[in-house]
Amino acid sequence: MHDEFLCHVTAYGTCAGERIGVPLGTYRAPTLALALWWLRDRANWIADRLDPLPEAEHFPPSSLVPVADTVLDVPAVLRAWCGDVTQQELVANELAAGRLVRIALYDDTTEYELMAESIDALRMQRMRPGLYVSVG
Repeated sequence: MHDEFLCHVTAYGTCAGERIGVPLGTYRAPTLALALWWLRDRANWIADRLDPLPEAEHFPPSSLVPVADTVLDVPAVLRAWCGDVTQQELVANELAAGRLVRIALYDDTTEYELMAESIDALRMQRMRPGLYVSVG
């Protein structure tokens, strides 16, 4: 069983023709349950910022506009993922097996990436023959 997990959330966009990543958070989860909780929390956090209530008083009139029907509704997909027990079990099983989990969604301007991996699995990869050098 893998006991610690490193979780990341990043947004990627294009600036001056180059792909730029903006870290939105990192968490070293001491348990699988906390890793899953943090990923769901960050997914909801992104969804709430992308899809706020239009009547909220801190938005000037007409500052929020609908997007084309062809654009993926990232907030809805993130919220659905958070509530999907089957998807949560799949992620839990992958992480428990020591595999990297990456959830990536795209709208018309940005890629949103949630990622988690076992710290134990990372350590084991570093210790494979050929990757370890003894000095002395």
